[in-house]
Amino acid sequence: MTAALPPALQDVADYVSMAVGESVTDTESIRGELIVWTQPERLLDLLMQLRDDQNLLFKQLLDVTAVDYPDRQQRFEVVYNLLSLKHNQRIRVKLAADEETTIPSAARVFNSAIWLEREVWDLFGIFFGDHPDLRRILTDYGFEGHPLRKDFPLTGYVEVRYDEDQKRVVYEPVKLTQEFRTFDFASPWEGMQGILPGDEKAAAETDTAAEESKA
Repeated sequence: MTAALPPALQDVADYVSMAVGESVTDTESIRGELIVWTQPERLLDLLMQLRDDQNLLFKQLLDVTAVDYPDRQQRFEVVYNLLSLKHNQRIRVKLAADEETTIPSAARVFNSAIWLEREVWDLFGIFFGDHPDLRRILTDYGFEGHPLRKDFPLTGYVEVRYDEDQKRVVYEPVKLTQEFRTFDFASPWEGMQGILPGDEKAAAETDTAAEESKA
């Protein structure tokens, strides 16, 4: 554990470790939330146990999402947020994956997973095996790439404009060159050491005041 949990959630963490320990590779708590890590091949067993165990009853899948860390070997964290109305508890299930990993679809455990996994596929390109309808859900037909990946160009690959001669909307390749973004994970504000543009006058006044105080 990375931080102390509230007593009720600590009981859940202890019970999960005891009841479904073989499906859990690690546990942690961040900001009072319980997180359990698993592997793709153990995901469905874990979700079913969390849903059906009478002491857990996490029967609602609220969200499936992902986070992209392009500097990691397994760049994606796939996240499942579950709610137990019976026990008024929440739990977060995570697993690591890369572009080639096939994650078993949770659709046969939670119906709500169908649209949620489509969104993750559309925006991150994470593939869910045995999904009943794995199509894009937010981007347009023929959209190229997955826009929430950190290396997706801000301009996209295609631009849309109205062509007066053809009297219709046309799609064309983006003419701005931005095929790949190199990420600097340090905040530009935290890393800023010089004077911000527009602050030159303030710095000069500070120096003048310092010289006058010495005189």
